[in-house]
Amino acid sequence: MAITGIDHVQVAAPAGCEDDARAFYGGLLGLEELPKPAALAARGGCWFRAGGQELHVGVEEPFAPARKAHPGLVADDLDRLAEQLRDAGRDVAFDDGIPGAKRFHVSDPFGNRIEIRQA
Repeated sequence: MAITGIDHVQVAAPAGCEDDARAFYGGLLGLEELPKPAALAARGGCWFRAGGQELHVGVEEPFAPARKAHPGLVADDLDRLAEQLRDAGRDVAFDDGIPGAKRFHVSDPFGNRIEIRQA
């Protein structure tokens, strides 16, 4: 028996998060939105795809943002994405803590930490 991959990661968000999640994850980051199964749609939130993996935004009450735990995403043009995020009013913090890895952190609209690395 072996784990062969990661199907999805989930970040938490407050109730009513869907429009902001779509604007950030779909609009700014360019992730493809996926339809949620009908049995889960009533719970709120939304799902996105990045390559072969998924990122789910799930409603959690009470909500507290994850400031340390985070998904790590990969971009093909990190500098351009950083500029796009800054133009949208997002704080982007480049981090050289891993030798040879070009990356930055940004918060989603709910205060969750997101790491993005250069492909």
